[in-house]
Formats: sequence, structure tokens, C-alpha cells
Amino acid sequence: MRVFVTGGSGHIGSAVVPELLEAGHRVVGLARSDKSAAALTAAGAEVHRGDLDNLDGLAAVAAAADGVIHLAFKHDAMFAGDFDSAVAADLRAIDTLGHALAGTGKPLVSTSGTMLLAFAGLREATEADVIAAGPRIDAENAVVALAQRDIRSSVVRLAPTVHSTLDHNGFIPTLISITRSKGVAAYVGDGDNRWPAVHTLDAARLYRLALESAPAGSRLHAVDDQGISFREIAEAIGRGLNVPVVSIPATQADTHFGFLSAHATADNPSSSTLTRDLLDWKPVQPGLLDDLGQGHYFEVPATITP
Repeated sequence: MRVFVTGGSGHIGSAVVPELLEAGHRVVGLARSDKSAAALTAAGAEVHRGDLDNLDGLAAVAAAADGVIHLAFKHDAMFAGDFDSAVAADLRAIDTLGHALAGTGKPLVSTSGTMLLAFAGLREATEADVIAAGPRIDAENAVVALAQRDIRSSVVRLAPTVHSTLDHNGFIPTLISITRSKGVAAYVGDGDNRWPAVHTLDAARLYRLALESAPAGSRLHAVDDQGISFREIAEAIGRGLNVPVVSIPATQADTHFGFLSAHATADNPSSSTLTRDLLDWKPVQPGLLDDLGQGHYFEVPATITP
């Protein structure tokens, strides 16, 4: 299968592209910079130069492909405070990809997150949970709705913590950077709020399985650890950095965690039972706490980089 991948040089994409190639697929990766193009070439993929704003280019490459995996998102705009424009660009890209694939029965796999369900007040989240509308939720719903246009569409909801040696700018490196700057590893209150997690390589395999066989309109959960308490995560970071682990009151969460404060207090236990049964997906990589115990996250200072 010739697969068009957006975001192929990013954290998740850098695992998805090799996963696809090793399974015998051909990959065309979207690259907006020389660095991204070089990474894709080194991995063995073809390169299409462009970005999410080049809608004509997205449409042409998608139409010529046998399937699409959409991973790209304007994280730089989001971190710069322009979340609305990043969300709007994602919706335009999905609409463009959908128009290019309509009536073909080809697969389109896109990306969402389980944490969106927590922010909507849902607990013990499952693949069957649906939210009517909201930032990024609109994109998820738009992809699922493409099943009505003869596209084998599916959405992978990523756990908030996708961890591995490939993770340089995610939530765990961000927490480590905060801990370094504050001198303590903190959790809020009793720290019993839970985060699901998945290893990058297990998530990459799920994207491939979704591309190959997910039924049209599927919502899938890339979740291995279904709910690790935030206190346990803070304790693992404290051990890794050899700093104290402390509880802070909710009134100090914004000051301590900054833009991550809402996530640091969110309770997001999530199931992946339906996904495992549907696609015979079996995570085999280390869980989050074991991965933190391997030490690679602490070998060099982690920085918060958009």
C-alpha cells in the first residue's frame, strides 16, 4: 500500500513510518522543512514538500495514495498561544483529505486524545464515548463522519503520555523540565488522579493496524497502562532526578505546572479493550513506570520546546 503520512518526522511519525515500511508499505511523508525531509529520506520514505496550509498539495498526494495517516498538527502555533488557528488548520486539512478520498473506500487514519474525554467530564473512558463538539473533538467527529462518504476512516485516541526514547517534547519531558526548575517533583492533593499511557512503538503498530483493517468510523484507544496515579509518576521522576517528591494544594497548581496544570489534575483512566479485541492489538513494550526506570528520560536536561 502507498501511504501518505503527515507529521511523519515527529514523535509518533518517527515510529509510524518505520512500522509501515517494515510491513511492506511504501510511504510518502509530508515535510515542511529540510530537517523533516532529511529525516524522512533517512528512514526510507519519499518526501512531499509542503505543509497543512498547502491544501492543493495535500489533496493531490492523498488522491494518489492508497491510504492516509494524518499525524500533523500545528503544535508551534498552539504553544505560541494561537490554539484556535491550529485547530482550524487541522479541520481544513481533514476536509481536504476527505474530499480527495471520498468514494474510494480507502483508509484515512487520524489522531485525537483520551484526555479530551476527561476534560468533557467523562471517566473510565472507552472507545464508545462520543463528545458532540469542541476543539479537536470537531476534527475527530469529522473523520468518523467520513465513513458516510465511502472512506474507511478511523481515529486513534492517544493516551496523554506516549513514552519512549523518541519522546523529547511530550508531557513527561515537560514534567521533568518543570521538576528540574522547581527542585521538587510535585503532585496535587493526594495525587490519585490517573493518566493512561502507551509506548510509542505500540502506538505506531496500532496506526498500522488501523490503516490495514479498522472498520469505517472506528474510534480506537492507544492505551496500555489504563491509569497510573499522578503521584506515582511524580515519584518516578523524583527518583530519576534525585529530588524530593511533594504534594501541593490545588491553589498552587497553576503556578507550579503552568500550562500543564489542567492536565496535572485531570483524571483520565481509559480502556482499550474494544481496540484490542477489534484489531488484535497487544502492547508489548515497557509500561510508563518501567520506562521511566530505565533512565533515558534523565540522561540530558529535558526542555519545553514547541
